[in-house]
Amino acid sequence: MDNLEGQIAIVTGASSGIGAASARALAEAGATLVLVARRADRLTALAEELGRGSTAFAADMADPAAPQRLHDFVLDRFGRADILVNNAGMLHAASIDAFDLDQLRPMIAINYEAVVRASTLFARTMKAAGRGQIINISSIGANITAPGVGVYGGLKRALEAFTDCLRVELAGSGVKVGIVAPGTTSTEIFEDMKARGQPSWDSFIPPMQPRDIADAVAVIARQSERTNIARIQVYAAADSH
Repeated sequence: MDNLEGQIAIVTGASSGIGAASARALAEAGATLVLVARRADRLTALAEELGRGSTAFAADMADPAAPQRLHDFVLDRFGRADILVNNAGMLHAASIDAFDLDQLRPMIAINYEAVVRASTLFARTMKAAGRGQIINISSIGANITAPGVGVYGGLKRALEAFTDCLRVELAGSGVKVGIVAPGTTSTEIFEDMKARGQPSWDSFIPPMQPRDIADAVAVIARQSERTNIARIQVYAAADSH
């Protein structure tokens, strides 16, 4: 599908970083966006920038009730959902001596549970319609074994297992499911790490920019109706310093 004209695309975590860049890329391809995040002011500004009837839906996707509210809002407002990009997430990495266990439940809620809830709700609606796409944002961290990232990487690995199973279950239904797994990308996650006094990964690895990952999201969204791109892993090509 080269042109997304008239498609309704939902992007979570759309107030900044990969989410905002993905929303812009999909809008450039013709889609109308439903922008989801906690910061309503940023969403409203982005919706006005994108136009095409795009709208903001302020919500904390870690709230178990948020995916259902989002689903109902989209169906009430537009009557259908064509593309869902589950991008919202958080990263907390630390050694076992320093890991704050109070961060465990929020990470599970936003990085895994919210994706499962939203994917399931929208998959049911898309399956009934006989068409749709779900694109889940993972990380190359899902396949990295390193000190301090067991929780983050483990949740991303669980997300990938769920996504792969969903893709197989929906095969032949008209609903496509895929993953975009970025490498180190310059987002607010790393700014938060620096603010907490933690070494940020972009200090050691040349980071990509959010638009680099958004382009991969757009590739999946615009794929041929004959294909289902299951996974795109995105790595930096060279040292950018």
